[in-house]
Amino acid sequence: MSESIVPPEVRPKPAVPAKPPHVAVPSPTAPHGPSGIGGGVGVDRVPGLGHSGGGSTLLGYIGIDTIIEQMRKKTMKAGFDFNIMIVGHSGLGKSTLVNTLFKSQVSRWSSGWGGEHKIPKTVEIKAVSHVIEEGGVKMKLTVIDTPGFGDQINNENCWDPISKYINEQYEKFLKEEVNIARKKRIPDTRVHCCLYFISPTGHSLRQLDIEFMKHLSRVVNIIPVIAKSDTMTPDEKNEFKHRVRKELETYGIEYYPQNEFDDDMEDKNENDKIREAMPFAVVGSDKEFQVNGKRVLGRKTAWGVVEVENPNHCEFALLRDFLIRSHLQDLKEVTHNIHYETYRARRLNDNGGLHPISANNTQESNL
Repeated sequence: MSESIVPPEVRPKPAVPAKPPHVAVPSPTAPHGPSGIGGGVGVDRVPGLGHSGGGSTLLGYIGIDTIIEQMRKKTMKAGFDFNIMIVGHSGLGKSTLVNTLFKSQVSRWSSGWGGEHKIPKTVEIKAVSHVIEEGGVKMKLTVIDTPGFGDQINNENCWDPISKYINEQYEKFLKEEVNIARKKRIPDTRVHCCLYFISPTGHSLRQLDIEFMKHLSRVVNIIPVIAKSDTMTPDEKNEFKHRVRKELETYGIEYYPQNEFDDDMEDKNENDKIREAMPFAVVGSDKEFQVNGKRVLGRKTAWGVVEVENPNHCEFALLRDFLIRSHLQDLKEVTHNIHYETYRARRLNDNGGLHPISANNTQESNL
């Protein structure tokens, strides 16, 4: 019959201790039966302490959990990159929505790009970067706009320049990786997320929408959103969202978060709720109005103010929380581990391996 080990007294430990606190050792007089420490199996867990790979209990606080704080400090010092692409035909409020998401003037129009807002004759790629800081955390945000997309009479293959740009960023990162004199931190210009703006027609997806998402979902994380959703009634909006989801399923278009990338049941349950709510029906505005004594972002109409961050008015808050507060890091990881690795494997397989590039032959282009 096995006898239980007398658990040691465990004193509370600080979040980030300067040195390990004293922890009492189990009584040496406590006998060790088959389930005791000496038996090597069925070791009783000591509350608050872990186990080593050999199966013995930790007799004191080590400080393994401080790795999180170490990582946090390192990240705060270095900052991080996030690159978001916005795609959709003109007039859907793309720049306004991005400004609303990040509560700052980060779009190309806000940055003074192109004095006159003329529609380009072909699809162009325009990127503008800003460093924004919140709570001591710095983020280099790059917004990539695609003026001219979907605005022509003939929009055949108008996604090609966008696909080319995305692959060029993968190629740039790959070449930096195989350099002999590699940089300590490779600049990351890869597109982590593509917000695709769907017109609020209330009917169905356009053929261009289907073709774009079908081609680009293989190389980038696509998040479809219904723009200017305040132009539809709640019933029209819900019916349109349901119809769009069915069409995406019918045409085999995968959008982020993809089912096969769910790590475990917790991720699956969380992502299933998000997938059921997509595409997010959103409204963007950088103008403030007084509502019930509070200043809110919104769009003023003849019958009142559409509040951007009010979940009863639109799903902007859902999109913001999903994109920034819960899945931003995962977007970066899926980009690196799935989309970039797929491109990298194909390139190395096609070329029989890339030759290392000397520092003299490497050219760096700034967006």
